[in-house]
Amino acid sequence: MQPSTNMEISNDISKAINGEYHAIYCYEILASQAPNAGIKNRILEIRNDEIRHYHTFAQIYFSLTGNQPTPQIMEQCPKDYKSGVLAAFIDEQETVDFYHEIARKYNNDNIRNAFTQASADEQNHAVWFLYFMNHQ
Repeated sequence: MQPSTNMEISNDISKAINGEYHAIYCYEILASQAPNAGIKNRILEIRNDEIRHYHTFAQIYFSLTGNQPTPQIMEQCPKDYKSGVLAAFIDEQETVDFYHEIARKYNNDNIRNAFTQASADEQNHAVWFLYFMNHQ
């Protein structure tokens, strides 16, 4: 694998930050649509993980660029609970792959460890959203 540039690294981390920012925003809405308190609380716990990932990635981004990230919402959140849970499941699964790719791509222990841990969290989130899809 060829050495990566700081621009490539910062672009990948910026994409991850935007994804976490979107999840934080949408999961708050999704939690408010949850059919019961148990599911609502679990979605809020998942949201707290996403907040933690966001802060970790923002610190890495700052250490690489000297700038604070400027996250943006790139797409709208689904309008209802059922489509929100499905979208969350798909997003979490795709994020696992993306985070594994980042962890393997860069020869930096801080990046590797942060994205390996986050990918494990995202996989756990996907399992919860799959459970919610099957118990509506």
